[in-house]
Amino acid sequence: MFDKKRPNDMTEADWKETLTPEQFHVLRQKGTERAFTGPNWNTFELGTYSCAACSAKLFKSDTKFDAGCGWPSFFEAVAPDVVTEHKDASHGMARTEICCTSCGGHLGHVFPDGPPPTGLRYCMNGTSMIFTPDE
Repeated sequence: MFDKKRPNDMTEADWKETLTPEQFHVLRQKGTERAFTGPNWNTFELGTYSCAACSAKLFKSDTKFDAGCGWPSFFEAVAPDVVTEHKDASHGMARTEICCTSCGGHLGHVFPDGPPPTGLRYCMNGTSMIFTPDE
């Protein structure tokens, strides 16, 4: 997590010092962990998922579902403004990238094939988030 600097004041060198190599690859270089290998893809305890870079709260466990894709999937963020959408045309696909609004870190993608009530599937990299169980 960031120390004394605010997320927007951090350089890529600061992020590289602060994050693990895996977190840096995913959050700052828009990488993706392999399916069924990242943290919390199969965790269904009650709690909150926060950005691994800046600690911003992103998703509650009551919006998580098993999409069978091997990545943590949610149908709704904790608030509409905690994630930012960007067009992503990489890898020959048209997708919607999801980033942490607070620090700009890459989290994953959102697809229109999720369950009710939103119909959305936020397919997130587990490496980009920290899970905190409810007490």
